[in-house]
Amino acid sequence: MNKEWSELNKTMQTQIKRKDTYKAGVDTFLILRNQLMQTLTSFNEELDREEFNAIPFINADGYHCKTIAYSIWHIFRIEDIVAHTLIGEDEQVFFAGNYQKRIHSPIITTGNELVKQQIADFSKQLNLEELYSYILEVKDSTEKLINNLPYDELKRKIPEERKEYLKSLKVVSKDENAIWLIDYWCGKDIRGLIQMPFSRHWIMHIEAALRIKNKIHN
Repeated sequence: MNKEWSELNKTMQTQIKRKDTYKAGVDTFLILRNQLMQTLTSFNEELDREEFNAIPFINADGYHCKTIAYSIWHIFRIEDIVAHTLIGEDEQVFFAGNYQKRIHSPIITTGNELVKQQIADFSKQLNLEELYSYILEVKDSTEKLINNLPYDELKRKIPEERKEYLKSLKVVSKDENAIWLIDYWCGKDIRGLIQMPFSRHWIMHIEAALRIKNKIHN
């Protein structure tokens, strides 16, 4: 794991546990995410379209068995769902911005159900310019949400009716590779969700994407 990202993540996790360091923790959270977003932006500047679809580790176990385009989609669909449907209890950026049509995506889900060649085929269909518009909008909306979140809210759990509403949106596939996400998210409090989909999840998939990039370019 990138040492700087790892240290920022650890510091953030420690800081948001205590009320007197919570605000500093949010600041660390934003610094970490800005660094990670710089890496995602660099992909858009350095890679050609076919490289976003490349799947050099197609038979591997681990996050690097995907494509870079898929990884970007996956990070931000999950964040959008968790931030808006589960925490903010408002409309996902994806639906509010008509992003399925704009990105040309055949799915509205997180993509967990896709495997191997399905991931490559999915990646080829995406409008990258619109995908990048989407991820920037999701990032900004999540950070506004967290900036306005009082410390006392961190221990709040996701209510059962919200879980049922999430299921009704059909944004998580019923496939066994995906359906577990609903219980996983809804078993966490808000602090736990900040620590996983909004920070550590980014790190894991962006590091995997860097591994893909390095393999393509070697």
